Amino acid sequence: MNENDRILRTEYSEEMQKSYIDYAMSVIIARALPDVRDGLKPVQRRVLYDMQELGIRYDRPYRKSARIVGDTMGKYHPHGDSSIYDALVVMSQDFKKGLPLIDGHGNFGNIEGDGAAAMRYTEARLQKITQEAFLADLDKDVVDFIPNFDETEKEPSVLPVKIPNLLVNGSEGIAVGMATSIPPHNLTEVIDATKAYMLNENITTRELMRYIQGPDFPTGGIVINKDELVDIYETGSGKIKLRGKVEIEKAKGGKTNVVITQIPYTMIGANISKFLMDVAALSETKKTADIVDISNQSSKEGIRIVIELRKDADAENFVNMLYKKTRLEDTFGVNMLAIADGRPETMGLKQIIKANVDFQFEVATRKYTNLLAREMERKEVQEGLIKACNVIDLVIEILRGSRDRKMAFNCLVQGETEGIKFKSKESKIMAQQLRFTERQANAILEMRLYKLIGLELEALINEHEETMANIYRYEDILDRRESMAQVIMNELDGFKKEYGRKRRTLIENGQEAVYKEKELEEMEVMFLMDRFGYAKTIDMATYERNKEAADAENKYVFVCKNTGKICIFTDGGQMHTVKVQDLPFGKFRDKGVPIDNVSNYTSSEEIVAITSQTQLNLCQVIFVTEMSMMKLVDGGEFDVAKRTVAATKLTEGDKVVSVATLTDQKNIVLQSREGFFLRFSVEEIPEKKKAAVGVRGMKLGEKDRIEAVYYTQNAVETSIDYKSKKLILNNIKLGRRDSKGIKVRA
Repeated sequence: MNENDRILRTEYSEEMQKSYIDYAMSVIIARALPDVRDGLKPVQRRVLYDMQELGIRYDRPYRKSARIVGDTMGKYHPHGDSSIYDALVVMSQDFKKGLPLIDGHGNFGNIEGDGAAAMRYTEARLQKITQEAFLADLDKDVVDFIPNFDETEKEPSVLPVKIPNLLVNGSEGIAVGMATSIPPHNLTEVIDATKAYMLNENITTRELMRYIQGPDFPTGGIVINKDELVDIYETGSGKIKLRGKVEIEKAKGGKTNVVITQIPYTMIGANISKFLMDVAALSETKKTADIVDISNQSSKEGIRIVIELRKDADAENFVNMLYKKTRLEDTFGVNMLAIADGRPETMGLKQIIKANVDFQFEVATRKYTNLLAREMERKEVQEGLIKACNVIDLVIEILRGSRDRKMAFNCLVQGETEGIKFKSKESKIMAQQLRFTERQANAILEMRLYKLIGLELEALINEHEETMANIYRYEDILDRRESMAQVIMNELDGFKKEYGRKRRTLIENGQEAVYKEKELEEMEVMFLMDRFGYAKTIDMATYERNKEAADAENKYVFVCKNTGKICIFTDGGQMHTVKVQDLPFGKFRDKGVPIDNVSNYTSSEEIVAITSQTQLNLCQVIFVTEMSMMKLVDGGEFDVAKRTVAATKLTEGDKVVSVATLTDQKNIVLQSREGFFLRFSVEEIPEKKKAAVGVRGMKLGEKDRIEAVYYTQNAVETSIDYKSKKLILNNIKLGRRDSKGIKVRA
């Protein structure tokens, strides 16, 4: 070990805590959340800045996306090419962004969830508004530049964005322990609200909402909780209820078409195909019999999903069912979280606008301070050149009489004439009185002779007057906040005029979707489940015709009601319920559906018994476990709304081996693995609650366990095959519960 090295002893938990907090803050600040000032995440900012540096302007040819991604990754964002390309793609998609910032050329994905082509195939360039509103003033030192990851380049800490981009384009991101979800808004409305705030900083959120009605999603749709928006924009969090736009059209043959022309923003991508599947499932599960056909006729022109209904269908009731049963009505969770002053903060509408306006004033102050400084330099040079033109003969005499540039420079600046040859004493005396500034002297020494032409001199004087006008204007802007505000508002009006568009999303107080579910005619059906776990129901007449085959091919066969539930008991002590309506009802030879597809049951559990809830309600249930714990439970305890409940309590290492409904059984027979049989009356089993463990049914050896459970009736012989021999259970001596039983040998 080097003698300069030191071992620092620290508590492991403290080091882990510190390291995790550092990592979390890095993700929050440097990756996942947007900055409230420019509304961009670091990767988006870096892509746009890199495109600016590469000169991929809106009025120049497209460049390969791979070139942009590679350059961004090498210079500014060393986090992998896929994250950079994904950011580039999203900024070009007009169905995700209210104001796309990149002009993509090629396959950049679509609203139905198809991804963009590989970056080697696509091309991109900046949009015009990106150039004008996001990157225009970077050369005027209006924002701070910071070193990149390896300190070989400089990058802007924030872009000098001139519009409230965080509101216009929104943002979504998942950090560590927090997430942001900001909906997009209408550019015209956001600019109007920003101007209103600049004119009255005491404006309330409710007053701002005279200008910003609510979110404006690129996919359109309808926001149906208008009254809740004020609270959402006040606090920065809440839930926006969204619906798709539906039109009802008359079709041929008296049929009705329900046409979806706009979808909720949350349905973008794979959720469109899921919606189509959900609509089809409504028909398959007999929730509705109104659907004749479904077709997705969407194209580049827009969304068009057509659902054809039968003649006598109630279209309005059907639409309400779509709102209730599918994602045609959905919620958009709002959490307006962004980085403000280097910290993540949840902000309301007014706070975001204030932060953006403050940033605009900060940028404008730096911009016009720098412009003023440049104009002051130009003024100094112009005045020097004008003064030099007035004494041009003397200047030429100094230049011709000087040995080198330094001698001429010193004469022009300080009036030093030593070593310079003059034609007369008067010229020398005049030269000694010259006091040009250093910048003026350099300009004079670099001046070309054509500047002495009359027209050029006149142009110089006009240029000086223009410079003085600019200086007066810039000083006015910097000295008076009202003047600066007017400049900012004029720029906003320009963007509004050129890039504003009409609102797409309708804001209203929609009524709760109410639909009348068609009453299911209650009837008895036969439940069938084969040994592979495929379940279905058939009508009683079909069962009677195929009774022999049904009983032979299926593991579970029993009667239930089509309005009831099926109860599945597992060895883990759980009970899973399935609505009979969720099972396919049809022909005897139909395959059915895997029982784990329609319930919470998983193949990691073993099914001990399946019965109908109707049957359970009529009787008691006997539970027997592997460790010989047993009890009776009133069947009514299993009439629950939950899909999964604990059916019994188990001790550690124990599991259920038998669940049976008590009907006319008189005796119970327990069989252990070591060959012990115990027969006793079911009346000895006490009734307990389902949360109880129960009592011991049979004394077992240390490693012995209950293997099987049988039931017998009086005057009815019950026999089993045991070790290749017939064993009549009724002949086993009647014993008492909690005894060892008798050993049956082969």
